[in-house]
Amino acid sequence: MAATRYSRQRELIYEIVCASREHPTAEMVYAALKPSYPSLSLGTVYRNLHLLADEGKLVRMPFPVERFDGELHRHPHFCCEGCGCVQDVELPYDDALDEAAAEQLGCGGVRHSVVFYGLCGDCARDRAEP
Repeated sequence: MAATRYSRQRELIYEIVCASREHPTAEMVYAALKPSYPSLSLGTVYRNLHLLADEGKLVRMPFPVERFDGELHRHPHFCCEGCGCVQDVELPYDDALDEAAAEQLGCGGVRHSVVFYGLCGDCARDRAEP
């Protein structure tokens, strides 16, 4: 893949994603940058997020609304069915599962993704309150 030209906007977008623990959507990144960069367009944010993901600098996460993760190591996630927040789950990645699937399927480069679903602490408390 050809190297891309430096872009200050791309650098800022990358920094926002990497600094966030929320696994932000393009709209969340846009909202964070727009006050300081009024000429920034949502299309620019989308293009740069996809470019960064294609370059392997971010992970594209295909939830109902696409999110991005600056943590490149493989790890599970939790998605709240109440508010839609996405969080990292600190559990080890199981390489043996990839190897077993690759052997069974007869192919290489197999990887998996684990997403837990339920209610986050805030949503669980909100539903429990009378």
